[in-house]
Amino acid sequence: MLDTDRLDELLTRLRLTAIRDQLDSLLDEASRRQMTLCEALLFLAEREVARRDTRRIQMGMKLARFPCVRTLEGFDFDAQPSIDPGQIRDLATGRWIGHGQALLLLGPPGVGKTHLAVALGREAVDRGYTVLFSSVAALMAGLTKAHADGRLEEKLLQLTKPKLLIIDELGYLPLEPAAAHLFFQLVSRRYEWASMLITSNRPVGEWGAGVWRCCGGHRHPRSATASQPGDHDPGRQLPAARQAPQRPSAEGRCPHPDHIGELINPGGQILVSLDSRKPAMTAPP
Repeated sequence: MLDTDRLDELLTRLRLTAIRDQLDSLLDEASRRQMTLCEALLFLAEREVARRDTRRIQMGMKLARFPCVRTLEGFDFDAQPSIDPGQIRDLATGRWIGHGQALLLLGPPGVGKTHLAVALGREAVDRGYTVLFSSVAALMAGLTKAHADGRLEEKLLQLTKPKLLIIDELGYLPLEPAAAHLFFQLVSRRYEWASMLITSNRPVGEWGAGVWRCCGGHRHPRSATASQPGDHDPGRQLPAARQAPQRPSAEGRCPHPDHIGELINPGGQILVSLDSRKPAMTAPP
């Protein structure tokens, strides 16, 4: 005679909650399909893993704080002919996150940068990566408040943990010198450890002049001196092994603005440029 209470207790201790909660229906289905013992064990294990994956994804989406639901299937590639759908599908695999690369989505307002950022972030959650989404305004407000409250170290640690940090709308408004320094500290913490996805209406070459309210034009005394990459080929892969450049310090004066792009990009940038949207076709009169 099966001791159901004892079985329930053991399944709970093993945290096999999907099997525990659906045991009767799962056993009935296994019996109906005349499964062998090994087939039934596989069937139960698959149901348990499926439940855990579902809960993991649900929790990951909640922690990511996406402002809306956007998917790659919902993106109008016909209206954005500058984008290669194959490249976006490759980015959706998340390999660039595993390599610690930076992804830059650049283009004027209204071309779908935020849509792609959210969609790629959701794909990353599906694949098991931790993700956090924030507009640059909300990000800087949080860092500024944490600094004022004496909790900057705690806040930086929190923002360093996700494998992918998505920063939306960099460059729409310039940052004051103090805010630019806080941003540099965040980038320095994530340097060579985790990926960033940044959307901006400005090319990287203009970030120094347009994003930062220029910190007096002083070069940070210990900024990284990594050479500016000469090739932004989206298909470029990281080498199997590379020597890590010296980690920059976030102490002292605000960094020279021209070096922010380099620090965001220690492992090679992947650049996606979005042009103005293709006008909708209208029927001839």
